[in-house]
Amino acid sequence: MRAIRWLVLMGVCVAGLQAQQPAKERYEFRKDHDPDGIGKFYMGREIAQVMGHQAADWLERPEREKEERPDLAITALKLQPGQAVADIGAGTGLFTMLFAKAVKPGGRVYAVDISTAFIELIEKTAKAQGVDNVTAILGDGTGVGLADASVDLAYLSDVYHHFERPAQTLAAIRRAIKPGGRMMVIDYERIPGVTPPSRIAHLRLDKETAIREIEAAGFTLVEEKKLMQENYFVVFRRP
Repeated sequence: MRAIRWLVLMGVCVAGLQAQQPAKERYEFRKDHDPDGIGKFYMGREIAQVMGHQAADWLERPEREKEERPDLAITALKLQPGQAVADIGAGTGLFTMLFAKAVKPGGRVYAVDISTAFIELIEKTAKAQGVDNVTAILGDGTGVGLADASVDLAYLSDVYHHFERPAQTLAAIRRAIKPGGRMMVIDYERIPGVTPPSRIAHLRLDKETAIREIEAAGFTLVEEKKLMQENYFVVFRRP
């Protein structure tokens, strides 16, 4: 019995040490890697190449509404007037504009992206549509440019697997979310022999790995929904 207790205690200690492992030590670089990745691995998982403004046409493809069902996602999030939403990796602003309408009156949407071209496009679109509650923020690949405890919801759609510094970026997002606030993640499931509809959206990140990484960053998984065929929809909370 003593031996069993000792093994259990050792297992708990090892798990605790892994959770406390500095973010920089969770990264490694490999010469041999997937051509669609950047050769940088986080907790054993290769990070996908960044999607730039060249993918704008793909992000605005007519099929996207059918594939990702933004209408269902908006409904499932149960946004309320007056809330603040951060659209992380906002791209062309498809969801940004939907969020802006959902949180009126009194709410605000922060569209965060590392592409200057996307930021300019979002600002142009908001002006053209008369949307006055959107703030576009140019990120630096690590931080998200948001004040601490400033948003009720952080939304990440098909972007988490592109984060070049996931530990640091998740920490920045966590600080930006109000205590008890939520982070919603949509990403492609890993299906053997199947790739997303564009080579730009290459390396898929399976749900179990995403959950493990995000929980290691201090979030708590609170909900899963099956809304799309090839994408998972998971909701986390900042304790």
